[in-house]
Amino acid sequence: MTDAIYRGRFAPSPTGPLHFGSLLAAVGSFLDARANGGEWLLRMEDLDPPREAPGAAYEILRTLEALGLYWDGEVTYQSRRHEAYQAALAQLEQAGATYPCGCTRREIQANAGDTAQIYPGTCRNGLPAGRTARSIRLRVPDIRFGFEDRLQGPCNETLATQSGDFILRRADGLFAYQLAVVVDDAAQGITDIVRGADLLACTCQQIALQQALGYPTPHYLHLPVVVNTQGEKLSKQTGARAVTVAHAVTTLARVLEVLGQTLPPGANDCNLDDFWKQAAAAWQLEHVPHTQTIAER
Repeated sequence: MTDAIYRGRFAPSPTGPLHFGSLLAAVGSFLDARANGGEWLLRMEDLDPPREAPGAAYEILRTLEALGLYWDGEVTYQSRRHEAYQAALAQLEQAGATYPCGCTRREIQANAGDTAQIYPGTCRNGLPAGRTARSIRLRVPDIRFGFEDRLQGPCNETLATQSGDFILRRADGLFAYQLAVVVDDAAQGITDIVRGADLLACTCQQIALQQALGYPTPHYLHLPVVVNTQGEKLSKQTGARAVTVAHAVTTLARVLEVLGQTLPPGANDCNLDDFWKQAAAAWQLEHVPHTQTIAER
């Protein structure tokens, strides 16, 4: 990426209210953008209706506003961008970079044994007799993909042997997260992606897609994942508590503490606007923990 304008983003999924783990990703991406004089965009990844919680998207937006996390421009909703994803899929199909797959998840797991996460390429050279297409997969080249994460350092993966050809359109007809996020990052001109380290494992897949579509690759920064006292990643499934906004500065100061940041004296007693100005001025990426997980208090 050579774009002189830093453009970051926060892209929550509306599966529930904003919790501490997702707030950490929001704050980290917001401060990195503001400290670099850049823009901070907001994208609602409402691509999977069965997993969405009614009203969650609205509540996430209101929580961010109440905490002074104001975004630039209009909110992008993935549910309104199906035509863009279909156009990208068609481009890949025309280039011979995809193929239809008739395998079910259960069949892949049954046949793969210990390598259940690696697609064995059953349909790569055509659907076996009696099979009908269920999903669309990317034909991953047998090369090594890599990038330099701004926090985690060098990351490399040979997708062909470590994950196999991955899905772009699911059996239920929905577009896969990997395709949608790559298309949207390119469309929004995102130069820097700051997000949780739980997404580190899928980054090389996204880079493979970027290259196949002729898109630039953004800079990446993967923040530490917040876990509960049982060592589980905070999520709706693990009972993560919703962020409260009653004591906004106190909550935000706790997030910055987890991110290894030190605020100037008096920051806990100022208003939100002054808090964010001081926090952006004091942002030091080198103080952010790397891969360690941090328990919620």
